[in-house]
Amino acid sequence: QVQLVESGGGLVQAGGSLRLACVASGSTFDSFFSIFTINWYRQGPGKARELVASITSVPVAAYADSVKGRFTISRDHPTKTVSLQMNSLKPEDTATYYCNAEPESWASWYRSGGSWGQGTQVTVSS
Repeated sequence: QVQLVESGGGLVQAGGSLRLACVASGSTFDSFFSIFTINWYRQGPGKARELVASITSVPVAAYADSVKGRFTISRDHPTKTVSLQMNSLKPEDTATYYCNAEPESWASWYRSGGSWGQGTQVTVSS
C-alpha cells in the first residue's frame, strides 16, 4: 500500500517555478495525519540525500539555507497534502524529491514508524 505519493516534478528552465505535492493515503493517515512532521528531502546525482524543508503539526516551517526565500512548504489537513512551492529554481536544485512523514515525539503512544514516498524528479536547465 502506497502511503505517500509525490507529484509535480518536471523539467523547467532556471528562474522558473514548480509546485510539488505529497498526498498521504491509507488508514494510518486517515486518522493520524495530524501527529506527523512532514519533510521534503532531495537527492541529486552523485549526492547524499539532504533535508530541504519541514513542517510540523503546529504548523511551524523550517528550510535549508540554500532554499530560504525561494521555497515554501505548507500542509492541508482536509486533503492530507503537503506542498512545496519552488520559485527561482537553479540548476543545483536538480534532484529527485521525496516526502517523508515522521511521527512527532509527543505522540509517544504511536508505535509505528514513518513513511517515504517514491520520489518525483525535478530537472532545472541552465
